[in-house]
Amino acid sequence: MPEPTKKDETENESAPPPPEKTTPQEGGNEKGKDVVIREMTSSSDEDDTSVSTPPADGMSKPAERKDSVWSLGEGAPEESEKRDDTQRSTLFIEKPQSGTVSVGGNITFIAKVEAKDLLRKPNVKWFKGKWMDLASKAGKHLQLKESFERHTKIHTFEMQIIKAKENYAGNYRCEVSYKDKFDSCSFDLEVTESSQAAPSIDIRSAFKRREIKPQEEEPEVDVWELLKNANPSEYEKIAFQYGITDLRGMLKRLKRMRREVKKSAAFAKGLDPAYQVDKGGKVRFMVELADPTVELKWYKNGQEIRPSAKYIFEHKGNQRILFINNCTMTDDARYYVTAGDEKCSTELFVRDPPILVTKGLEDTSTYVGERVELSCEVSEDDANVKWFRNGVELSNDPKSRYRIKVEGKKHTLIIEEAAKNDTATYSVMTTGGQSEAKLSVDLRPLKISLALEDQTVRLGQEIHLKCEISENVEGKWYKNGQLIEASDRVKLYHKGRIHRFIIPVSAVDDEGEYMFVPDAYNINIPCKVHIVDPPKLHLDGLGENNTVTVVAGNKLRLEIPISGEPPPKVFWSRGDKMVTDSGRIRAETYPDSSCLVIDAAERDDSGPFRITLKNEAGEDTALINIKVVDVPDPPQAPNVTEVGEDWCIMTWEPPANDGGSPILGYFIERKKKQSSRWMRLNFELCKETTFEPKKMIEGVAYEVRVFAVNAIGMSKPSMPSKSFVPLAVTSPPTLLAVDTVTDTTVTMKWRPPDQIGAAGLDGYVVEYCFEGTDEWIVANPELTDKTKFTISGLPTGSKILVRVKAVNAAGESEPKYYPQPILVKEVIEPPKIRLPRHLKQTYTRRVGETVNLVIPFQGKPRAKVSWEKNGSPIDKNEINIRNTENDTIIFIRKAERGHSGEYNMKVEVENLVDKATIDIQIVDRPGPPEVVTIEDVWGENVNLSWKPPKDDGNAAITGYTIQKADKKSMEWFTVIEHYHRTSATINELVIGNEYYFRIFAENMCGLSEDATMTKESALIAKDGKVYKYPVYDDFDFSERPLFTQPLVNTFAVAGYNATLNCSVRGNPKPKITWMKNKVLIMNDPRYRMFSNQGVCTLEIRKPSPYDGGTYSCRAVNELGEAEVECKLEVRVIYHGVINPGEPLSLAGDNQLHSGLSFFRLLMDGVPPHIIDSYMREVQGDKTEGK
Repeated sequence: MPEPTKKDETENESAPPPPEKTTPQEGGNEKGKDVVIREMTSSSDEDDTSVSTPPADGMSKPAERKDSVWSLGEGAPEESEKRDDTQRSTLFIEKPQSGTVSVGGNITFIAKVEAKDLLRKPNVKWFKGKWMDLASKAGKHLQLKESFERHTKIHTFEMQIIKAKENYAGNYRCEVSYKDKFDSCSFDLEVTESSQAAPSIDIRSAFKRREIKPQEEEPEVDVWELLKNANPSEYEKIAFQYGITDLRGMLKRLKRMRREVKKSAAFAKGLDPAYQVDKGGKVRFMVELADPTVELKWYKNGQEIRPSAKYIFEHKGNQRILFINNCTMTDDARYYVTAGDEKCSTELFVRDPPILVTKGLEDTSTYVGERVELSCEVSEDDANVKWFRNGVELSNDPKSRYRIKVEGKKHTLIIEEAAKNDTATYSVMTTGGQSEAKLSVDLRPLKISLALEDQTVRLGQEIHLKCEISENVEGKWYKNGQLIEASDRVKLYHKGRIHRFIIPVSAVDDEGEYMFVPDAYNINIPCKVHIVDPPKLHLDGLGENNTVTVVAGNKLRLEIPISGEPPPKVFWSRGDKMVTDSGRIRAETYPDSSCLVIDAAERDDSGPFRITLKNEAGEDTALINIKVVDVPDPPQAPNVTEVGEDWCIMTWEPPANDGGSPILGYFIERKKKQSSRWMRLNFELCKETTFEPKKMIEGVAYEVRVFAVNAIGMSKPSMPSKSFVPLAVTSPPTLLAVDTVTDTTVTMKWRPPDQIGAAGLDGYVVEYCFEGTDEWIVANPELTDKTKFTISGLPTGSKILVRVKAVNAAGESEPKYYPQPILVKEVIEPPKIRLPRHLKQTYTRRVGETVNLVIPFQGKPRAKVSWEKNGSPIDKNEINIRNTENDTIIFIRKAERGHSGEYNMKVEVENLVDKATIDIQIVDRPGPPEVVTIEDVWGENVNLSWKPPKDDGNAAITGYTIQKADKKSMEWFTVIEHYHRTSATINELVIGNEYYFRIFAENMCGLSEDATMTKESALIAKDGKVYKYPVYDDFDFSERPLFTQPLVNTFAVAGYNATLNCSVRGNPKPKITWMKNKVLIMNDPRYRMFSNQGVCTLEIRKPSPYDGGTYSCRAVNELGEAEVECKLEVRVIYHGVINPGEPLSLAGDNQLHSGLSFFRLLMDGVPPHIIDSYMREVQGDKTEGK
């Protein structure tokens, strides 16, 4: 068969691989999610590490080799890389591109990263395949370079391959990372040999469909073309139909075989590109050497083959032959032979022989509910067999009613309980044949084992119908020909052959003819249900003690519901007398009730009535009390007991007759005496026999009346009360207080009443009594209209109580009492100086300003005020002092500096004294500095010094102003202002000029009026600048340890190195120690400690969650010590795992126990990005399979 063209190769590579399906024997549990990571051994020349991808349905296939295998040296799957790239941030501005190089040639791959947003150089790694880091392979044939262009701020990374070899071909990857940013790029390298056409081989003959029946010949089918043109969803079906078990692997290996092979000097004739053999068969590999003396070795997947019973070597002249006997699926691999430095390779495809159906299915007939088994036998044990029902494939799902059983070569389809709809054509299919049979399921003849029985049920009890038939079939229940559905009230049960109908609580409507009809059978089982019920009176609507109340004169129609089956007879009686069905009092009977009728009820109709029900099921009786009620009699006329400003208080007696119903309350009305219009005062019943009408007009006569109310209605009104006039006294006076007290008088003051009223206010009465007596004495025989009154003629030392009353036309108000006794003796009030806040500090004024200070004080009687200045009496000719009863004033019209000082104020009341001190400061501008001296002249600089002024103006010197003047012009210019020191250096003077200097002193009032000038001038010489070197003292650099950058709390990822950093300074250089949880870290290979230029680093190699804790760094020198600490938390990140914590296992030599978690695998050293990429590929296969 000719080699496929380039177009065919592209189309096959881009097409998604067909999904694979494994048999239960090969894959184990169909729902298992175990991932198999298989590492193949490699030789020194070639590193072929493979990863097997599980099938699309989630089952692994450990029995087959390299299902969907890609070689590390041949390139990784492109879909996985595309998915990874979509989740990375872009860092590359130029990515390395795929390239081609001849054997022995050189090639360079370039990657560029822009550093505009990066604070440091990014980390770049080069890989071959999935995880081979090329940094460790750098040397003669591989060089890695990097450079940085400062102008463009671009990092350039180069990977140069020198004298390329054939095994250098494959997929490469460049990764760049910076902090949390990451980017990756894959590219391919193709190494070409001398142009020599590879021998054509018909690889697609391996995909030819096997014959289902050996005796019949069918035309060959090109499976390659069939798959290329088929829908991806049909891949699995085609692969099974034509016996393809490793379709994905063969497609990838076919791609590898298409490469051109250069002409070899060592091999006169090489191996064919591929060989094909059936399982259990024998294959022969033959090469012909140009030089028979060259040593030759055979390899399988990189492992050298040793002679054995399976592998037989044979030499015939220049021919070297390898025989492989009894080929199995493990022999499906890549083989190559080496002769010196050259090698020749091939692929061996081992295919399974077709599975034949040796014993077919047989037609079967059975009954509904029986167990059915359809069996067949195939040519091999545990073969992959598919079952179909009417052409639809059956799954072996635990929830399916179909169960598939495999016993060696025997395969059985089991239906535990056959149903009518199981009638169908069932077929079985293998890779080499198929068989089908018909299953017929019929109904068995039905027999009634237990028929329904007629029932008589008491109303409210359970109805339970039960029947039993010979078959376990469903059925329907009918009542009077109507279908009955299950509900909350009706329960239908079916268990096996027994059917039940249950109504927990029966009703009258449940009586009738019932029938059960089995499904699919023309038969019914009938019965009758009869409901009976004893008579019963329903008195729920009556009141307490079955009492019925009726208003006198009204008609009573009392309806009592009754029940019973059959309908009962009703009898009414009053005492010994039966109530007939005619007259004013009569009884009426209806099917579901009975009525007692009383026309125009009278009070004499009150009393018990008996009702009796009788039928064949029993009797029921009850007493009903009839009560005739009426409205109450009117109350008697109310009495007004108290009158106020706009209110009154009225009382009354309840009515003599309440009308047979309790009094519920009263309504009250009022009116003006001259009016006939009554007004309701309360809209809610008054429960008491006392009421307070309000909002009346003073001076107007009113009358009131009362209505009684019971449950029947309202009585007639009572007779009106006697007329009354609202008129009220004022409220008591307010704020009664003592104004002054002497040895014989007491002066009281108060405020008018809050409420005076319409009657006005005529005046006040002041009364007093001596303490210990109850005799109140009127202090003012005549009313006073003032709110202040002096009680005179009191004995000295006595104590009195005082009260005041307001008087108007209605009388005297309630008195206002002074709360405590008043001692008739003049009260001494201790002196107290209330010094203003601004005088508690130094009071400053400038010369010539006015000083006017007011200092309030208190003290009685006759407080005496005196002043002193600096301990001496004040000269009243210079300072004016004016005293009053409540304050004192100190006044200075024009302040002078002599007025400054400490002023002492003293207030005396008898033997009590209070003092205060006021500090007054009168300030003026200062005098000039004393002497200004030119200390030194050098270069363009002059050093001046001076002494502070003798006169500071009574204020602190705040600074100096320095001026300079050229001797020629004597024009003064300010050089420095607000200068605080008494020496200064004047800079930038003109060389050759001669200068004078003068200085002003400055305080809070301003500059001094005069300035002090230098007596001598300073000449700035033109030649011979002399510089005096300053003398510096040695600086002490000793310092105790101090952390300038502390440790910070950090999160680390398990399996990745973590670092803790801090910075410290100190002299002498401190000694650094690290601790974990206060325990010193020493001689532990997991930790590395660095200290460079004060930066301390602790590196934790591949931490685990147990490495989390509190880490501290301590620095110690002879001057002291310092310590910082932080918390480290180690987190496990499940890269790409769909459900973290699911078990993973390793295949091959690294097989682990089942149940290992992702974290355990990560701790065992498997790189996370390997598992991450692999899981993404698995997820992608599942998505494509869907």
